[in-house]
Amino acid sequence: CVCVCVFALFKILLKSTFAFPIQPRKPKAPDNPFHGIISKCFEPHLYVYIESQDKNLGELIDRFVADFRAQGPPKAGTEEGGAVLPSCADLFVYYKKCMVQCSQLSTGEPMIALTTIFQKFLREYAWKILSGNLPKSNSNSGGLTITSLLKEKEVCEAAKFTVDELCLICSILSTAEYCLATTQQLEEKLKEKVDKVLMERINLTGEMDTFSTVISNSIQLLVQDLDAACDPALNAMSKMPWQSVEHVGDQSPYVTSIIMHIKQNVPIIRDNLASTRKYFTQFCIKFTNSFIPKFINHLFRCKPISMVGAEQLLLDTHSLKTVLLDLPSIGSQVLRKAPASYTKIVVKGMTRAEMILKVVMAPHEPPVVFVDNYIKLLADGNPETFQKVLDMKGLKRSEQSSMLELFRQRLPTPPSGADGGPSLSFSAPTPEQESSRIRKLEKLIKKRL
Repeated sequence: CVCVCVFALFKILLKSTFAFPIQPRKPKAPDNPFHGIISKCFEPHLYVYIESQDKNLGELIDRFVADFRAQGPPKAGTEEGGAVLPSCADLFVYYKKCMVQCSQLSTGEPMIALTTIFQKFLREYAWKILSGNLPKSNSNSGGLTITSLLKEKEVCEAAKFTVDELCLICSILSTAEYCLATTQQLEEKLKEKVDKVLMERINLTGEMDTFSTVISNSIQLLVQDLDAACDPALNAMSKMPWQSVEHVGDQSPYVTSIIMHIKQNVPIIRDNLASTRKYFTQFCIKFTNSFIPKFINHLFRCKPISMVGAEQLLLDTHSLKTVLLDLPSIGSQVLRKAPASYTKIVVKGMTRAEMILKVVMAPHEPPVVFVDNYIKLLADGNPETFQKVLDMKGLKRSEQSSMLELFRQRLPTPPSGADGGPSLSFSAPTPEQESSRIRKLEKLIKKRL
């Protein structure tokens, strides 16, 4: 009889299951008082099975690594581009088979031991297959030269990452998202299989966090790449002789360069993240949150600026604002409205840049009117920001000292009980006010042209 039982258990170990979809749980049959009596005798010896699965999964991960090196990353412009790596599906199919086999032998401590093995190789997959294959960002920005920008020559320099590398990053991101969702399903299924008293010991949160980290790192790589590609153009902007600009023309060459890089990268990223739209939106938001403050910082370096130079910069800022508002659908045949959360970030950040230039264009006499206008338009009580604006106007240090003293005197008194910080609290402009500002700007540009 014992030999028959051992043979039956051996047959269970040889079974394989090749589909991972989780089926609805069937109604549980009435408990059989004799169920599991024989299999419990084998529980102390199931460590042999667990060790075997540990070895098999280690070999499987090594095969995934070798296959990736031999076959290379998914190719851009093919159906594989940006797709989920097939190895992750193979991993979860094997997990399914192991889970079914182990649950037929025991739903006690061996299931907990198997879960620990699952956790180990989920982390290894994330490190060796996903994070380990992300392209390394290059700190050297081999982009555009200032001379080529100032001569207004057409520039066709590529971004730091190749198209294939961008495709690989998107593929790893999509794979990490698949692993994140499937790991959550795996945790739920393990809790269904294991004894109720052991359910609390099933926790794959750490592994899900690992895949979330891979997603965040992938998005950050895409942002850094496009951000770095725009740096030479911003540096060229800050080194242009804005005091010598004699007339307002078309958008400046540095703007054309930035738009070129956006049009090169964004459509590739959008197409390869078509199945994970929310992460493409995250990419757009993170890029904008990085680019706009950097643009404003470079704007402050443009000093001194003449009236005509400020008007040219205002036109350039408006051009960049228009492109950024259209960034999620740029180069796409399907027109899709940008998410409201994204549009709000662009409008708020680029409107601040426009207000800085409007203050620079305003006459500094009489001083009281200039200071009040600055406080009203920028809502910034930081004296350092005010001094940067005075530097952009080219005021002498003696004039700046009196202006700064007046600025401190004209700042609104914060309400009692409020923190006495330097920033002021003004209500955000309404859509009607924002539309009016844009109309005024367009009239100014048309007048100058």
